[in-house]
Amino acid sequence: MELMSIAISIVAVIVAALCWRAVSGLQRKFEGVSGELRKQSEQQAAELAGTVRALEAKLADLARAQTAAPKPAPATVPAPAPAVAAPAKPAEEIAPELLVVMAAAVTVFLGKQVRIRSAKMLQSPYEIVNPWAQQGRVFVQASHNLWQR
Repeated sequence: MELMSIAISIVAVIVAALCWRAVSGLQRKFEGVSGELRKQSEQQAAELAGTVRALEAKLADLARAQTAAPKPAPATVPAPAPAVAAPAKPAEEIAPELLVVMAAAVTVFLGKQVRIRSAKMLQSPYEIVNPWAQQGRVFVQASHNLWQR
């Protein structure tokens, strides 16, 4: 009986030692892999920072080129007045700098040079809602009480 308990103790110690060795080996392997991944992510971050700096420089060059571009001379012959009044322009014009930034972002996303031909600001849905129409919809929806039928 005593010999059996000693044998079980020895087997338990051997199993514990093997488990400890396996855990320490896996821990070293994990540290190695995590170190490699950390180096790769730092390298990618450095490459991304370089790309951002290059884009910022290109954006600055494009902004300088756009501000330095000569403006067309006004026409000497006045244009005839339109028969129908043109619709009013939106209050918010899109700034040229914003167009340059949008073009740069799309260029980076697609991987090829793009040119924005037109852009306009859209109204948000909250600006379009008419309070009288909203109240009318609330009244109609409230009249559809199915529990009273």
